[in-house]
Amino acid sequence: MAKPRNNIVDYLVYLAARLAAMFIFMFDLPTNYRTVGVFSKVLFLLSRRHLNRAREHIRRSFPDWPAERVNHVAEESMRNLLYFGLEVLFMPRLMTVRNWHQHVRFFNLEPVLRLLLAKRTGLIMLAGHFGNFDLIGYVMATLGFATVSVFRPLDNPYINRFVMDVRERTGQSLLFKKGATAGMGDVLDAGGTLCFIADQDAGRKGLFVEFFGRPASTYKSIGLVAIQHRVPVVVGYGRRLDEKFHFEITAERVIMPQEWQDKPDPLVWLTQEYTRCLEQSIRRAPEQYWWVHRRWKHRPAGQPDPADGIA
Repeated sequence: MAKPRNNIVDYLVYLAARLAAMFIFMFDLPTNYRTVGVFSKVLFLLSRRHLNRAREHIRRSFPDWPAERVNHVAEESMRNLLYFGLEVLFMPRLMTVRNWHQHVRFFNLEPVLRLLLAKRTGLIMLAGHFGNFDLIGYVMATLGFATVSVFRPLDNPYINRFVMDVRERTGQSLLFKKGATAGMGDVLDAGGTLCFIADQDAGRKGLFVEFFGRPASTYKSIGLVAIQHRVPVVVGYGRRLDEKFHFEITAERVIMPQEWQDKPDPLVWLTQEYTRCLEQSIRRAPEQYWWVHRRWKHRPAGQPDPADGIA
């Protein structure tokens, strides 16, 4: 059961966030990248618990890595998380229909564009907490491809409203995850595109598939709706290339309906396949994954859950 919210505290946090954003906009992006880099060093000292969680996740995912590399990637991961927040603020100001190509380059997107332009079927697009995943929907909307993002609202209602307004101004539609099943089907039946962040822990009742060699609880809804409506599933990512607001958007894999139809358990196969693709993407630049994210929070039935603060 969720803890009751304090409306006054939520509003004060929102005001602080807006004041911070106003201060950030007083400086250019390169200056802000440098400032965030300095602030991240302070964050390492103030948030040891989160840094240690990131280290432990990396150590378990790359058991052959030396401690020095684990520590370096953990710190870079938390720095990239702060970069993500900075870039979300600057996206509406820096990226437009006229200049998007100055900031983004595409790889392996031809099959995805063919599916989008054909409009003969719906489409599901998946990404993980890697790089700048918000960039994908933003660029698609800028280019005129409407998307519907399925997401869990932020706990703070004021900040949630602000984030929703920013996304909706770019042409992105939002669908709350809770009770969204019927709405997802309507979008796909109309030939629309659904976007998910697909590496979130789904609790003890989730479907457990392998992720970096360990069972990870994964939501069944993505696979179920793809199978029911027989739509392709695209696994992609938006990777940060430098600290100058340059990115690459890549389609790691396009999974077609005929690939799972003859499997003994299509849901398990599809969920494992797109999870494998997410892992493959992360291995390209592990420092850009959100290792602090509690991806392995729960274990399969009969296995003890990890200590709080680690997974």
